[in-house]
Amino acid sequence: MPASDAANPPTPPLDDGAAYLALQTHDSRFDGRLFVGVTSTGIYCRPVCRVRLPRQQNCRFFPEAAQAEAAGFRPCLRCRPELAPGLALVDSSRSLARSAAVLLERLLETSEDIALPAVAVRLGVTERHLRRIFQAEHGVSPIQWITTRRLLLAKRLLTDTALPITQVAETAGFGSLRRFNALFQERYRLTPTSLRKQQPGQETLAPEGVRLHLGWRPPYDTQAMLDFLGGRPLLGVEALHDGAWWRTLSLPGRQGPCQGWLGLRFDARREGVELTASPGLVPALPQVMRRVRHLLDLDAQPQDIHEALRGMPRARPGLRVPGCMDGFETTVRIILGQQVTVAAGCTLAARLVARLGDPCATPVPGLTHLFPTPQALRNTSVDTLGQLGIIRSRIDALQALAAAVLDGKLDLSPGASVDDTLAALRALPGIGDWTCQLVALRVLAWPDAFPASDAAVLRALGTRMPRRAQALADAWRPWRAYAVLQLWHGLASPAPSELPSGHPDHEPLAAP
Repeated sequence: MPASDAANPPTPPLDDGAAYLALQTHDSRFDGRLFVGVTSTGIYCRPVCRVRLPRQQNCRFFPEAAQAEAAGFRPCLRCRPELAPGLALVDSSRSLARSAAVLLERLLETSEDIALPAVAVRLGVTERHLRRIFQAEHGVSPIQWITTRRLLLAKRLLTDTALPITQVAETAGFGSLRRFNALFQERYRLTPTSLRKQQPGQETLAPEGVRLHLGWRPPYDTQAMLDFLGGRPLLGVEALHDGAWWRTLSLPGRQGPCQGWLGLRFDARREGVELTASPGLVPALPQVMRRVRHLLDLDAQPQDIHEALRGMPRARPGLRVPGCMDGFETTVRIILGQQVTVAAGCTLAARLVARLGDPCATPVPGLTHLFPTPQALRNTSVDTLGQLGIIRSRIDALQALAAAVLDGKLDLSPGASVDDTLAALRALPGIGDWTCQLVALRVLAWPDAFPASDAAVLRALGTRMPRRAQALADAWRPWRAYAVLQLWHGLASPAPSELPSGHPDHEPLAAP
């Protein structure tokens, strides 16, 4: 990835004294980045846990939950380590081992058995080297890491939902219920049934689906995120209703495609978002959770980002970079947004949905269709797409994009190689640097993405020269994507949808 290790050095580990201070003060900045095992109880906790403070000599500190479990500690039933925020992709790009963790997490969502040799090939290394660097970085083997992820997900589903235990095991990636029960009891010293009985009040199965809470590290500017999502409506697929944001979604599952709808409601008091997923999406719940975290940038480390951007005037520390729920969908919207206003780009996308999207029944007003698949877009005639008001050069770009995705030449997801993905995009007709940088920012979750030719960025920086904008932005590496959000929000009127375009390969405020 372009974000080099030298430009983005890893955060040094805390010494025991500093780690214990974080535990004493319940410092939320270290939530998900620090876990404490208490030798007198055999339990490990998050630094925000409100149980009685253990003595320092009884504490062992770990950067990952998998390391705590490998050392024999079981998760706290009060602070629940499975609820801790994850790490943003900037951490994942620092080493091959972190990139491997991102890829493994994606694979375990759709496959019970993960072949490490195939993972190694994807990363361009030998299996032996993959195992060695993974152990060195994460402190556990890939298999131990995967097992911990699956068990913590199962523990969460047992505690927060009323899903049958068989479905919990399957959703968490265990093909055998017997093995799941045995492994759960071996690791956590209680059975899945007994865990559920200990916290019966936590079972919350909504009539319309499953509800889960996804946390963030404060501060979080919820209004800015809602404004961004609501200001770029995709009719038929997305809707703001009853104080929440809703959308339809289709995902690959172990037994075939999973389709349905979801809702997101911010809860600032609990420092997180309430996710409601329809029954059709429950088999793909790990994917749904991961994609929501990416969409809302829930795993960002705001203190690190704010420190790097503190020189920006009127910097808002709670701003997050809006991601996406589907990389293909968002890339299509970015292409449709070239050289037009935000409102015009949304109109073109809505026409595409109405003509090519499959119907999807939902209880939410305005949610009627799924976004068109790559197959549908590739197989639609040029004349049909032209009737929607899409110009020929955009049609060529969209159909080339769909073909590249279907042929496996393009990976539009967080964790994909930024260099390889942008090179593949640039090889397609009608795609230039602005489009590539917006894809890197929103789809690939690259925190250093910077669309230097964006009209709003140039206006905010007081220049018409992209090279000058690049030079000014160097001071914000490796967090330039967050600087872009600061620049956009720092603009005065006119509203984004009223700004004219001014570059052959961009639209002023990223319509997607």
